Amino acid sequence: MTKIKAILIDDEQGARNVLTNLLEKNATHIDIVATCSNLEDGVNQIKALQPNVIFLDVQMPNYAGYEIVNFFDKIDFEIIFVTAYDQYAIKAFELNAIDYLVKPIDRNKLVETLKKLENKINEQVALVDYQELLNTIKDKDYKKIVIPELGNRRIVDLDSIIAIEANGAYSNIYLKENKTITVSKNLKYFEEVLPKDSSLFRSHRAWIINLEHIELINKTERNIILANGTIRAKISRARIEAFEEAIL
Repeated sequence: MTKIKAILIDDEQGARNVLTNLLEKNATHIDIVATCSNLEDGVNQIKALQPNVIFLDVQMPNYAGYEIVNFFDKIDFEIIFVTAYDQYAIKAFELNAIDYLVKPIDRNKLVETLKKLENKINEQVALVDYQELLNTIKDKDYKKIVIPELGNRRIVDLDSIIAIEANGAYSNIYLKENKTITVSKNLKYFEEVLPKDSSLFRSHRAWIINLEHIELINKTERNIILANGTIRAKISRARIEAFEEAIL
C-alpha cells in the first residue's frame, strides 16, 4: 500500500502523542513526517514536506486551525480536523475537510476516517491516470504508458524502455540511463496494454524488447543484445519469423 505522508498540528503535546500512537497502531501506511505545536510552524512544514494529509487541531493559540486557508492560495492536501467540540464539524465541512475527529479520539471512528482518506487519495491517483490518458488521446500521441509501481503511478515514455523481462509474477523494466524498475505485473499485462504499433516486440515468453535499441542479433544462439551490450534478451524459435518481419 502506498505510504501516505501526514503532518500533525496540535498545541497539546499529549494530544499529539495520543494521535501518533493511534496512527502507528492502526495505520502502518501513514508516515508521520512532522508534528507541530502551532499553525505557523505547521504551514512551514506543509510547504517544505508536501504531505498528503494534515491532522489539524481547531483551537490553538494565535490562529485557529480553520484559518489555514489564509496561508495558501490552493489547498492541495487533505484535512482531517481534530477537535474537542463537535460544533466545529460544520466549519470542517465548509473547508471541504475529509472528516473530523472528536477528542478523545475513538479508535473505530479513526479507522473509518482513514478509510475515507485512502479512498479519496486513490480517486486522485486514478484521476491523474485518466487525465494522462485523455491528453494522450487528444494529442494523438501514443508514446507513453502508465506503470503501477509500489502503489504509485509512473508515466514512462515508450522509447525510454529498452526491454521488459519476466520475473515470476513481476516484471523488470529496463530503461535508458541504466535504470531498472520492478513492478507487480507480469509480461502478459504489458503485452496487452502496449500499443500494437509501438516498437516493443514480444520476442520470447520471458522478454519484450524495444526494436529501436537492438545492438546485435545472434540468430544461431537466438540472442538479442541491447543497450550497448548491457542487456542480453532471448528470441524464441516460434517468434523468429515475426521478429524478422518486424525489423524489416
